[in-house]
Amino acid sequence: MFDSMELVAFVSTADPARAREFYAVTLGLRLVEEGPFALVFDVHGAMLRVALVPVVLAAPYTVLGWAVPDVAAAVQHLTRQGVEFDTYEGMGQDQHAIWTSPGGARVAWFRDPDGNILSLTQF
Repeated sequence: MFDSMELVAFVSTADPARAREFYAVTLGLRLVEEGPFALVFDVHGAMLRVALVPVVLAAPYTVLGWAVPDVAAAVQHLTRQGVEFDTYEGMGQDQHAIWTSPGGARVAWFRDPDGNILSLTQF
């Protein structure tokens, strides 16, 4: 049943102005609604709701990610935008913080202003 329904993704923010700047300007997503409960962005036809909460309890794992055709180019673009990429002990990431999985996918992780872990993956 749900395989034909549209997916809605969620992350949280305690600072909507900072989140709006990050998701709209830094990541280049189109803001479609700004309400008392969430900032709503269009992500290639999918809805991303950045929920407004008093305190964000950021998960210690990836909560949102994008499949990209060239992860190195995406990392370079976001680095120029001021995004810092995470490195993890023992992962064997390259000089651009890109990890190559055993299956060959290349992944880079970064955080939004509230500490939510986001990723870029080149499959």
